[in-house]
Amino acid sequence: MDFKNVSVYRPKMEYRRFGKTDKKVSVITLGGMRYKHGSGEPRELIPADTLDQCITTVKNAINQGINLIETAYGYGKSEHLYGKVLNDELKIKRGSYFLMTKGNPKTAKETRELIEKQLRALKTDYFDFYAWHGINTQELFELSCKKNGPVEELLKLKEEGVVRHIGFSTHGPLNVILKALETDLFEFVNLHFYYFFQRNKPAIDLAAKKDMGVFIISPNDKGGQLFHPSEKLTELTKPLHPIQWNARFCLGYDSIHTLSFGLTEPTHFDQLNGIFPASAPLSADDLKIMQMLDKQKQDDPYFKFDPYVFENDPSGLNIPEILRFRMLLKCYDMKEFGLYRYNMFQEKDHWFPGRFPTEENLKQIDLSKCPPELPIIELIGETHRELFRPKKK
Repeated sequence: MDFKNVSVYRPKMEYRRFGKTDKKVSVITLGGMRYKHGSGEPRELIPADTLDQCITTVKNAINQGINLIETAYGYGKSEHLYGKVLNDELKIKRGSYFLMTKGNPKTAKETRELIEKQLRALKTDYFDFYAWHGINTQELFELSCKKNGPVEELLKLKEEGVVRHIGFSTHGPLNVILKALETDLFEFVNLHFYYFFQRNKPAIDLAAKKDMGVFIISPNDKGGQLFHPSEKLTELTKPLHPIQWNARFCLGYDSIHTLSFGLTEPTHFDQLNGIFPASAPLSADDLKIMQMLDKQKQDDPYFKFDPYVFENDPSGLNIPEILRFRMLLKCYDMKEFGLYRYNMFQEKDHWFPGRFPTEENLKQIDLSKCPPELPIIELIGETHRELFRPKKK
């Protein structure tokens, strides 16, 4: 391979055992969701600038010691893009890296058909890791894990050697994640967990108890738009960049094994220089930064209130997330992140469900769960005024 014009930074990559899979994976994974022009049909038609971007990215990733590449059928052209870059363009030896992909087929038959498509797209005859993509609701949990269903078919494919290890990814509520973990059907889990979202810590603890691999989804994007941090947050995490601090925070738990980075630009790789060594538990210096970040929460007089008492509220509002975005705005000036995520709420979407407040659904809030000193209606209204942006027609 020609490694000219790749990143000059060469941090000492670290590796962790990915739970019971027994594979040593790099603690940074190359995510495959964010390449330019990545959506649209036909999937196999790859624009020239997208191909060039991916070639440069994969070269940089290999140069930095990353050995896990992640994609999904739901990422549009991504599987075809990696198939072309890894095999036709760079001709990287298949056994020199681990490949993870995902899909959410609804039946056993659909599972086998989808796997065959993905194998062709990625130009490989096996997947190191395959995750059922998006166990986000009780209904999807039951559908994916039912007898003679898609996960059982994945287990058959594992016996055939087509899939080496089976897991699941989730954007769902904690109780659904715990149920999926308790099935003992899976060897790894992909989930959200960052400094600014620690709700899923009990799931990580249970996964550790079961010796499962733990893969953190989107720590830099969904974890706070950390490629574009506020000045206040940047000051609080000095001398580290917020990306570096958040990575160290996550890796401060030895039960967390790898973090997915959407490294689509050469400059993104610069942030890797400063993450390592990642101490578990956190070093004294990293603990000082965490204490400063924790102290900032006191700028919100309601920071001690547990917003998850409003989980699945009859109003349809995603009150826990609304209050979280408000706290991040008030305590860390994270308005760009709030604007980004708040406006992603979708009433009928299981990836990020939630209505926007109206006079009618505000009246449906179960106020019996609200302490009298918490002005919940006012807090929701304040957040909506700050963060809501109508979609352009």
